[in-house]
Amino acid sequence: MARIGDFAPDDLIGWMGLSPTIGGALGGYADAVYRHGRLAPRVREIARMVIALDNECEVCRNTRTTDGAADGLDETFYEHVADWPTWSGYSDTERLAAEFASRFVRDHVALREDDDFWTRAHAVLSDEEITDLTLSCALWLGQGRALRVLDVGQACRLTL
Repeated sequence: MARIGDFAPDDLIGWMGLSPTIGGALGGYADAVYRHGRLAPRVREIARMVIALDNECEVCRNTRTTDGAADGLDETFYEHVADWPTWSGYSDTERLAAEFASRFVRDHVALREDDDFWTRAHAVLSDEEITDLTLSCALWLGQGRALRVLDVGQACRLTL
């Protein structure tokens, strides 16, 4: 049951109407991540899903893209997210994005200080991609936790 308003459990957007300026800006931020981000779809999705698992956000876990199959995003890809360090179906770049997302959520200070990680990151991602990954993770962490804390949208299956 939502913790604010009289929203149905799956009203993913309605609650933002209680703060239209900030809610609208958040919508624009999300649009920018998905429409203008420079990350490869699989790199973006592994990072997003690692954060979705940490946030325990059902709407985030259930979100898929309309063109996912064309990008190699089948259900097998999503089924192995928790096994990202060892599952052979992920590339080194996808694993690095998953590691970044996990550490972004759990220990951002240690991530900042890990020179070995940054050497590995710069070997497979451009500065622009690292920036997009960072800004995307910030969106997913914050938005996913907001949805989970307020118990909004947890019954949704969203297609982007």
